[in-house]
Amino acid sequence: MTPTLHNKVALIIGGTRGIGAAITRRMAEDGAAVAAIHLSRATEAAALATTLREIGTDVLTIRTDIADPDALLSSIDTVVTRFGRIDILVNCAGLAITGPLEDYPADAFDRVFAVNVRAPFLAAQRVVAVMPDGGRIITIGSIVACRAPGAGATLYAASKAALVGMTRGMARDLGGRGITVNLVQPGPIDTERNPADGPNAVDNRSALAIQRHGTAEEVAGLVAYLASDAAGFITGSVNNIDGGWAA
Repeated sequence: MTPTLHNKVALIIGGTRGIGAAITRRMAEDGAAVAAIHLSRATEAAALATTLREIGTDVLTIRTDIADPDALLSSIDTVVTRFGRIDILVNCAGLAITGPLEDYPADAFDRVFAVNVRAPFLAAQRVVAVMPDGGRIITIGSIVACRAPGAGATLYAASKAALVGMTRGMARDLGGRGITVNLVQPGPIDTERNPADGPNAVDNRSALAIQRHGTAEEVAGLVAYLASDAAGFITGSVNNIDGGWAA
């Protein structure tokens, strides 16, 4: 069978670690050429690229601080120059600054919203100029937008909640071109940032109907579906993959 994303080009921002790396791998396995933007850990990014090339994927990795608008847009232009277009945009990069409300640094709001909200907006704005009709925009949010787990998450939750409105508004803006825009909100996922055996794992799972951490591959599977032709009538949707966290 022909892979579901054959002849597609996917850009995954934050695509070399954790959930982002799983999405990049899944896009490649489904037949897409992939570009992954990352902030650091160049060795890990290079290893991922090598692995994908071994299965025949056309892959590009770019090291960029997406909090810098000019750097982000320049990187997207590099992807377009390399591949000619972008069919699928996945915004996966995120920044969490947490703690007591009174202890947030003065620049915390700007730093968090620059990465979690402004970057996905600017990326989509740039990409749709070269995205063919029928393209896909998928953003990775967080289930804390629906239900905060406890104290200390005010700023992070606010930034992820902003993605709900942005997704719905952008779906309306781009619906005439058949471009779908959807949000994926993971709950506790077993990654380096939130390991299933970490110090907060038991508390994370206490609110779940399915008493385990999810996997990055499960999130990637949902993203792959939303990126496929089968999901062409789904747009403006908020898709929880959270083990029942928000139930």
